[in-house]
Amino acid sequence: MVNMVMFAGVMVAFIAVTFFLGWYGHRHTKNQDQFMLGRNKSNPLLIGLAYGASFLSVSAIVGFGGVASGYGMGMIWLVFLNLFVGLFIAFVVFGKRVRRLNVKEGALTFADFLGKRFKSPFIRTVTAIIVLVGMPIYCAAVLIAGVSFLSFSGLDLNRDLALILLSVIVLLYVAYGGIIAVMYNDALQAGIMFVGMLTIILVTYFVLWDKGGITGIHQSLTSLWPSVSTSYPDAGMWQGITGWTSFPSTGSNAWLYMVSTVLMGVGIGALAQPQLVARFMTAKDTKTLNRSLTIGAIFMIVIVGSAYTVGALTNLYYGASPMFDKGFALDTVIPNFVTDIFAELGAWGELFFVVFILAIICAAISTICVLLHTMGAAAGYDIWSEAGRKFKSVERNKPSLRITRIATVLMMVVVVIIAYLLPLDIIARATAIFMGLTAAALLPAYTHAVFSKDPLTNPAKWSIVAGSVIWLVWALFVNASIGGRLGIDPLLTGQWIFIDPLIIALPISTAIMLIGCLLRPKKDTVAVVPKMNSQNPHKMELPSNMQRKKKPVRILRLRRYSMR
Repeated sequence: MVNMVMFAGVMVAFIAVTFFLGWYGHRHTKNQDQFMLGRNKSNPLLIGLAYGASFLSVSAIVGFGGVASGYGMGMIWLVFLNLFVGLFIAFVVFGKRVRRLNVKEGALTFADFLGKRFKSPFIRTVTAIIVLVGMPIYCAAVLIAGVSFLSFSGLDLNRDLALILLSVIVLLYVAYGGIIAVMYNDALQAGIMFVGMLTIILVTYFVLWDKGGITGIHQSLTSLWPSVSTSYPDAGMWQGITGWTSFPSTGSNAWLYMVSTVLMGVGIGALAQPQLVARFMTAKDTKTLNRSLTIGAIFMIVIVGSAYTVGALTNLYYGASPMFDKGFALDTVIPNFVTDIFAELGAWGELFFVVFILAIICAAISTICVLLHTMGAAAGYDIWSEAGRKFKSVERNKPSLRITRIATVLMMVVVVIIAYLLPLDIIARATAIFMGLTAAALLPAYTHAVFSKDPLTNPAKWSIVAGSVIWLVWALFVNASIGGRLGIDPLLTGQWIFIDPLIIALPISTAIMLIGCLLRPKKDTVAVVPKMNSQNPHKMELPSNMQRKKKPVRILRLRRYSMR
């Protein structure tokens, strides 16, 4: 159904603009500072759109859209958390303070910011390692989401070809243009994503309008559930679903998955995302952040609101569950639905389909590029600089733009390899994995660094290490959706295996941080014992180190002026 001439023309124009922005970024990137943050190059529109495009990737559209098709419109709660936590709290509560503090600290990355706030190379190094361990999985999942859409939609592109094509496009302009190219491309791609998602939500309601308008559509979705509920398995993560317009029953396996993994993992995990925190560092002033907040809110409502609503309405469109009745995989529901629904619109459908495909490509590229930039900076700047200090090498201790670009290329290779190894139906899970890991390990220390005048180093170290280790142990040896996929039998049974590691690790890492701060050693107080004056026994005086020093007397010199 795809008009390949139209699609080819649109893609050529898009790639040309993308590489032009990469060239523009390269032209204005003269040093490491500009490659990392592009200082003084950001305005409210750019920050708002770039933040939204980085935060809401193709994983939100394809991955969590597929989750919404299975679990229903309970996913709308995630829209609220994305807005309130991921945007309002992130910008207003954290973002402004991060920008002000970083004016003093001069950090270039999230790991660099924590390292300078705590004056700890250890914290900087560990934070960078967490980024390099967890972020490639998330980045690979985003890449898989884009590739899945191109492979399972009407394009029917070869999976390997689509994967390599997306990787090369992203790699060229990120390594070449730095953060300036990334942010300008994010803004461009965010605009295309906005149009694409607005198109799909309007087309969906237009096609289903004969059900009785908006109210009738949602009532029909509610009424459809009893006739198809028997196709759902009453076990595993699906146990407890009560319909597509209601939330799973409290305490059920589905409820635990929705609350602990989807809502809490992605909702809270957004606060400690290194690639998002870096956006606050690029702002010129606080007013810039305030203005970008409104732009980001509008963008976020349209993108995630459309994705989660359309995901649930796919059940009504097919008259059955796309997964259990039609046999679609979780991550292929949205690609198949988009192909089918646009086919009903004739020539207009071809145009809309091309626009939506471009929106999906933009959603994939926008997130991959910022993740790739963050990983390259963590490896080529944070790890390389700390290694230089460790081994006392002047060359390695000096930030190198060339090393950072090389690290960016290497991380892209790692991401492609992981993308080949990961299975389908991993997009939403991989997103929650990375966000949960960063929240459990870094959120308490990050909060302490932002809101404390004198951050304590040791409690932050203990909190980061404990959060990371506990999250990893629970993920591998208890959680069924992580360790179970790796063939590891869980150590616990029952509903424990459906609880996300974040729910266990974050309270413990937070408690360790609080206890460490409360038990901080008090400063030693020295008793002041006056001593007797040897010349006057009746006069007592303070010790010499506590006596008030006398100010030196200044002698004014008068200038002589010759009389003429």
